[in-house]
Amino acid sequence: MKQEIQLKVQGQKFGELHKVKKMSETPESKFNTGSIQVAVWDNESKEGNAFQSISIQKRYKVGEEWKTTNSLNINEIPKAILALQKAYEHLVLKE
Repeated sequence: MKQEIQLKVQGQKFGELHKVKKMSETPESKFNTGSIQVAVWDNESKEGNAFQSISIQKRYKVGEEWKTTNSLNINEIPKAILALQKAYEHLVLKE
């Protein structure tokens, strides 16, 4: 059974699906802890409502080539938590 998350941030529910009309090409802010990066994005719904979202990724190197993934190993979870906390602080403490 699927459960809906009922937490709210700035009037929006987490897990709420948005029909995106416009998404910025570059993140509004980035938060890095080691190889983990959390980016904050400005978006606009098809109804014209502004909202922000985040993305999380890990960078790693294979040979001479840099790659990215959304998968984390257990030791990277604390770094991801820290970067997510910083992004959350940024979003809720905006003036």
